[in-house]
Amino acid sequence: MPNIETLLSIMSRLRDPESGCPWDVKQDFDSIAPYTIEEAFEVAEAIAQRDYPELKEELGDLLLQVVFHSQIAREKGLFDFNQVVQVLCDKMVRRHPHVFGESDAADETAVKVNWEAIKQQE
Repeated sequence: MPNIETLLSIMSRLRDPESGCPWDVKQDFDSIAPYTIEEAFEVAEAIAQRDYPELKEELGDLLLQVVFHSQIAREKGLFDFNQVVQVLCDKMVRRHPHVFGESDAADETAVKVNWEAIKQQE
């Protein structure tokens, strides 16, 4: 069964300068940014329509954009997909001290207040 490593490997092959896809190889952050925005809107549209099979597909397309940007960054020596995941995991733990730490949040309003306070500190 395919997993994230499979997807990362596919993107690496698509971006290979010698044997990859000419279109994929030519792309950079700027050229694929509009596609990233478009995919986010398509996710929102699938949600609004309650079209869950479409949502599944659109989430995959949005994930592809994250993988694409991460591959370009890896090629430039900036960061890689695993570092993106690490930063996200760290942020989620840090911004949920009521789950992973010692603070409390009685309801979703308290969670939002805490989230914003932590975000401002960062």
